[in-house]
Amino acid sequence: MKKRVFISNLIPAAAYQKLSKRFQVTWNKHQLTEKQWESRIGPYHAVLTTLADPITAKVLNAAPHLKCVANFAVGFNNIDLVTAKANGVCVTNTPDVLTEATADLAWALILSCARRLPEGEKFLRTTGFKGWGPLFLLGQDLAGKTLGIYGFGRIGKAVAQRGRGWNMPVLYHQRHRESPSVEKRYNSRYVSFETLLRQSDILSVNSPLTTETRHRFTSKEFKQMKPNAIFINASRGPIHREADLVKALKAKTITSAGLDVYEFEPKINKCLLKLPNCTLLPHLGSATLETRTKMALLAAENIELVLSGRHPKTSVLR
Repeated sequence: MKKRVFISNLIPAAAYQKLSKRFQVTWNKHQLTEKQWESRIGPYHAVLTTLADPITAKVLNAAPHLKCVANFAVGFNNIDLVTAKANGVCVTNTPDVLTEATADLAWALILSCARRLPEGEKFLRTTGFKGWGPLFLLGQDLAGKTLGIYGFGRIGKAVAQRGRGWNMPVLYHQRHRESPSVEKRYNSRYVSFETLLRQSDILSVNSPLTTETRHRFTSKEFKQMKPNAIFINASRGPIHREADLVKALKAKTITSAGLDVYEFEPKINKCLLKLPNCTLLPHLGSATLETRTKMALLAAENIELVLSGRHPKTSVLR
């Protein structure tokens, strides 16, 4: 009898096509709650999940046959890793394949904030183009500005690499310092968190969400940043405290912010929606056809490997 696989939501069909050749696959196409997961997960040997799926201890304990949770994301904070490990369930993610797309998106936010592009487009669509003006919607130059990166992993390095086009010196902070060769490659310098805050003209958050990084950016941190600083978060929403960011933007403690993720996603602080100095996107970091297809295929391959008794390509648990 074929082993059973559950795909939790709408993803590129490549994953279903790959898995259905070997397994009995159920493809769900709407979001499930924790209770719905508990009631449905029991028969399955593997599940292909998204960040929105609450794979909690209750869900995992309701799955006696489960061998693999393949998360369609680089993050995995939606999964109870402690329970998964205790139950002998392999957890995988999809790193690397979304690095370039997410770095592109971070830079789209940087450019949008620096040149006030959303404000310009909204003005044109609602008011109409009235002609050029020397003081109209003045933004900021990027050439030579200091790019600060919180979390210098694959995506952080890709964001730094793109800064070379603007001849930007890069400051970075994370738990460990990179080798001198890596720092030279990315024109980067390791600094304390406080120095990162004080000296960055653009501060890009590219860190995973952990107990250490949760609410790392609050009113205290925004007050230490430059008044003309741009804050970018295309990583995980709870790394910043949204109410405090609203206060900083209203008070012009910092100039602007660009967000692709939110503290209580999919809910967004209503005040953010009203602020002209905040560019908001609906979690589009890896949203290209090529990247999402690669993610789907990697998640499917991890499931194939685990259910065949082999090690997955990208295991989260060690």
